[in-house]
Amino acid sequence: MPRGDLFPDIAPFETGLLPLTGGHVMYWEQVGNPRGQPALFLHGGPGAGAGAVHRRFFDPAHWRVVIFDQRGAGRSRPLGELRENTTPHLVEDIETLRRFLGIERWLLFGGSWGSTLALAYAQAHPERVTGCVLRGVFLGRQTEVDWFLTGLRRVFPDAWAAFAEHLAPEERGDMLGAYLRRLCDPDPLVHLPAARAWSQYEGSCSTLLPSPETVASFAQDRTALGLARIEAHYFAHDLFLPKAGLLGHMDRIAHIPAEIVQGRYDMVCPAETAFELAAAWSRARLTVVPDAGHSALEPGVRTALVSAVERFRRRG
Repeated sequence: MPRGDLFPDIAPFETGLLPLTGGHVMYWEQVGNPRGQPALFLHGGPGAGAGAVHRRFFDPAHWRVVIFDQRGAGRSRPLGELRENTTPHLVEDIETLRRFLGIERWLLFGGSWGSTLALAYAQAHPERVTGCVLRGVFLGRQTEVDWFLTGLRRVFPDAWAAFAEHLAPEERGDMLGAYLRRLCDPDPLVHLPAARAWSQYEGSCSTLLPSPETVASFAQDRTALGLARIEAHYFAHDLFLPKAGLLGHMDRIAHIPAEIVQGRYDMVCPAETAFELAAAWSRARLTVVPDAGHSALEPGVRTALVSAVERFRRRG
């Protein structure tokens, strides 16, 4: 997939491991301009982890970009750990990282679950947020989880069949519970195949056109285990969000400017949710990409995301 509209590859100017509560250790890195305007990249999943390509949405001459792997994900340790792994823990981890790096305020950039976490953090600490760039909006409601687990079969019946057929027929009435039991089984011969089945299902539904590259990246053991186990854990606990949900606390961030980028044919996080968020946020600008699905790396989506970040750069 050509990615010439992103900024060139760049290496971090600093990396580290930050001890957290509950025995977790966070991997973090900084890229770009050490004296630049701070921005925080929040990866999806939950549990997917961040990658080198995520550095490339930001002009390195202007931005001081902080990227980290959330609890149990990517290069953070221990991989796939569920103890003390909730949304409030992640929000506090972001504050711990911000204080550690001496950053006063920053732009939040997050897609899919990253948009959920960005909203949760911004609502908890609005004084620390200069703006938000959100993609493929997910608000963590039960209807959205149900769509992922069963509704997607209407559009991707083949991918859903492979996802369901990993389970015994008698277990398919509670697919989330059955998968979570397998994913938490200590035996790699049990949890790794389940993780691959879950992760490949998500990858198969993430692009408008078939993308073997995307599916292959989702199928890698480290990505699959962190994504599937942590995602199922969060889904089983209502994403650890307040009862009123994120839309119930929009008054806390009404003054914060936002850019929302949404693929018209996003099947993982359908466009309806992005429209609902934009309607509840007077300072949000919604850009609908007419020929894209869920992935941040589809051509129209990545171009729109770079443009959104550039608009924040011009604001200063």
